Amino acid sequence: MSIASDRKAPITGLDKFYIGGEWVGPSSSDTIDVIEPATEQVYFSVAEAKDADVARAVGAAREAFDDGPWPKLTHAQRAEYLRAISAEVRERTDDVIQVWPRESGILAGVAQGMMGGIPDAYTYYADLAETYHWETPETPTAGGNYGMIVREPVGVVGAIIPWNAPMTLIAYKLAPALLAGCTVVLKASPEAPGAPLIMAEIAAKVGLPGGVLNVLTADREVSETLVRDPRVDKIAFTGSTAAGKKIAGIMAERVGRYSLELGGKSAAVILDDYDLGKAAATLSGAECFISGQVCSSLTRIVVPRRRHDEMVESLAGTFSQVRLGDPFDPDVQMGPLAMQRQRDRVESYIEIGKSEGATLATGGGRPRDLERGWFIEPTVFGNVDNSWRIAQEEIFGPVLSVIPAEDEEDAIRIANDTVFGLNAAVFTNDPDRGREVGGRLRAGTVGHNNFHTDFGIGFGGFKQSGIGREGGVEGLHHYLENKTMIFEEKPSNFPS
Repeated sequence: MSIASDRKAPITGLDKFYIGGEWVGPSSSDTIDVIEPATEQVYFSVAEAKDADVARAVGAAREAFDDGPWPKLTHAQRAEYLRAISAEVRERTDDVIQVWPRESGILAGVAQGMMGGIPDAYTYYADLAETYHWETPETPTAGGNYGMIVREPVGVVGAIIPWNAPMTLIAYKLAPALLAGCTVVLKASPEAPGAPLIMAEIAAKVGLPGGVLNVLTADREVSETLVRDPRVDKIAFTGSTAAGKKIAGIMAERVGRYSLELGGKSAAVILDDYDLGKAAATLSGAECFISGQVCSSLTRIVVPRRRHDEMVESLAGTFSQVRLGDPFDPDVQMGPLAMQRQRDRVESYIEIGKSEGATLATGGGRPRDLERGWFIEPTVFGNVDNSWRIAQEEIFGPVLSVIPAEDEEDAIRIANDTVFGLNAAVFTNDPDRGREVGGRLRAGTVGHNNFHTDFGIGFGGFKQSGIGREGGVEGLHHYLENKTMIFEEKPSNFPS
């Protein structure tokens, strides 16, 4: 049986939540339908959490942190659980590939490629158990003879993830949180609860102590209950800038900890020495990833004015040839958008682009040969002014805006003229020039001649693209609190 032919979700517990190490019944009979974006049919339904369910999950996480064994284990002991989770994530690869395309529209082949690296996130943090400096000696400056910094778990974490890449985003929240000694309430998006439920099954299989990981699915209104609960020490959120601002405001009221990975409107700066055909092929190919539903997409193409028309023509030529269709078809290059409201949003921005005066070079509509599914044609606008809405607001779909610049200084100004600062790229044959221009771009990641994001090093944004980093050693810091300890006499286990 092929992956595409098996429409039964390979998940147990669809009608329950995973709380306190057990599958428990919901507080209401309400459910959420998960709609397959390529067919517009219900794939499966899950229980919908209410305030009482969130409170129960937080209570389980709080008890597991305050009274359970998890924070008392050594980092090496917790690392063994991470290694077991890694092995089980790899074992469930085929199941994830079944579910992911039917929730977000990602190509099955792309999902398979991404799943190859996700287990490594858990082993990476497991390895940090032995190499990270959990305690460091410091010289006291205001009395006492021996000082030290101890890095301790922040406490109960509320992890809120979006629908576009849930398995990846779970890994880079859950792995560092667990290594640090935190307990977690994982709130799945209503559109894509499959990966969180699979992770709950994995937690049960590896014997993670009860309450260390709790998983439920709730709509956005109920999610606020998790953010407001004073028993939650930290929120780790990936999603829109608008939602991130609200979370930051709520957490500020009670001085709670939070890290935010938010939206983007990232620029690709094409310098005057780079081949436009190569740039167009790279950019249009990258924009096919999850149908452009990626916060770090390079959607503003900044090019010298004298090369503008050629850039538009090249992008239109490559983007118009992209084959849309069934995410499980190996010949398809881009799947549908994840949901009807997302396609409505993209279509509204295409109309805005037309009304603002941009030149529609290709796309702009629904593919005529696909009667079902939330598909949208890959779209390129030329002659875009950077002040227009299609250049300033995140569209979250396969829509590119080509913006002419007078010179290199103007290109840098345009690239930085945004409230966002998540990603960027510089296309040039000269790496030194790429380093110089890239160093002046206000973005959390800057790539050279390609679309790059690297959670292994660290991922996050400047400005309204977020606060904090995910991945790498930097991603661990947000799950730790620093404690200063000062002694008159040296303890026997004082760090060297």
